Parts: sequence; structure tokens; C-alpha cells
Amino acid sequence: MAKLLLIIFLFFSFLQAAKTKNVYENNCVKCHKKLPVSIDKYFYRYLLKYSSEKNVKKAMFSFLKKPEKDMTIMPEAFIKRFGVKKKSKLSDKQLNKALDIYWEKYKVFGKLK
Repeated sequence: MAKLLLIIFLFFSFLQAAKTKNVYENNCVKCHKKLPVSIDKYFYRYLLKYSSEKNVKKAMFSFLKKPEKDMTIMPEAFIKRFGVKKKSKLSDKQLNKALDIYWEKYKVFGKLK
């Protein structure tokens, strides 16, 4: 009986985990859907300014931990209309994971022919 309960528990845990979105989907995409600029546009702006994966992630991490107007990559008109983003509530580990997922989703390296 205990084995059956354990199998049922594991099965439902697996189903729940499959339904759960990742940290990027749950925290980043959820809020960015409300803005008129798609989330990939931020990525390309960072890539144009910072060039490498390391520099892009570092700049995004710094901004998301302590957003300030002088650190944003968005145009002045965007900031006037929507303001500066609020500080991320994610832990450093979660934020780094979200940035890794974001990078993998939108990177252009290895995709161009």
C-alpha cells in the first residue's frame, strides 16, 4: 500500500512539475506581456550595447538588482511613459537562471547562416 501511495504521489508531483513554468516565464515574461515593447527588443538593445554574453548578462543583472534611469538602455520617451522598472525580487541564483534562459532563447550566435 505504501508503494502505491508513493507511486501516486510521484506521478502527481511529476505532472505538477511539468505544468510549472520556469523562473523566466513566471517572473519576466509575465510582466513584460503588459508592455508594448516585446521582451526580445530589450535583448537586442543590450546585445548592441554590450556585445558579449558575459557583458550582457552582467549589465542586465546589475540593472535588475538596482534599476536606475541612467543605467537603462531604453529611450527617454519610453522611460517618461512607463518609468524605470522596479527592483527585481528574485534571488541572485533565480535571476542568473532567468538570464541564462533569456540568453538561450534570443541569442543570435550560432543561429545565423
